[in-house]
Amino acid sequence: MPLKTNLLITAAIAASLSLAACEDAADKSDYDAAPAAEVEMPTEAATPPAEPMMEEAAVETGTIVAVAAGNDALSTLVAAVTAAGLVDTLNSDGPFTVFAPPNDAFAKLPEGTVETLLLPENKATLAGILTYHVVAGEVMAADLVQAITDNGGTYTVPTVNGADLTASIVDGNVVLTDAAGGTATVIATDIDASNGVVHLIDTVVMPG
Repeated sequence: MPLKTNLLITAAIAASLSLAACEDAADKSDYDAAPAAEVEMPTEAATPPAEPMMEEAAVETGTIVAVAAGNDALSTLVAAVTAAGLVDTLNSDGPFTVFAPPNDAFAKLPEGTVETLLLPENKATLAGILTYHVVAGEVMAADLVQAITDNGGTYTVPTVNGADLTASIVDGNVVLTDAAGGTATVIATDIDASNGVVHLIDTVVMPG
C-alpha cells in the first residue's frame, strides 16, 4: 500500500480516537456537574399503624379444691381433704371461707400426727378437724376485721364443724383462737375461688 494512503488511514484513526475521548470527557463532566438528587427525609418518625383491639379472654377461677391443688404449699391440705372425703363438699357451690394451713403448719403437729390422720380408720376425726377450718359463706379479710372491731375486739366465728373459733387482732394481725386454746395467725388473705375465698393460717386449729 502506498505510504501516503497509510498516513491518511493513520490520521483518520487518530482523529476518531481523539473525538471519542472528547465525547467521554464531556459526558463525565456533565455527570460530575449534575447536582445529586435530593432525598426528602420525613421530619417526624412515621407512626406505626395501630394494633387491632383484642378483647381479653375471661379468666375462670377454680373451686377451693382446685385453687389448693394448684398451690404446692397446700399439698398436705389437699391430701387431707381427699382422705377425709371432703372434695365434693368443697367443690360444691358454697360459698365457703377456708382458713387453710399450708404444709409448714401441718409440720408443726407432733411427729406422725398427719400420717395417722390420713389412715382410713381416722377419716371421721380428720374430717372434723378440717371442717373446723371452714366457714359457711364468703368472709373477706376486711369483713372479718370489721366484725372484730364492731364487737369490741373479738368475734366468734361459727365453723362448719359446729364448734367456734374466736377471731381477734394482735399486733395488727388477725389471730384465730381454737377450742383447745391454741392460736393461728392469718398470713395471707382473700385468695379468690369460684365458690368462696381462702385465707392462709400458720397453724392447724383444733376443735378440742
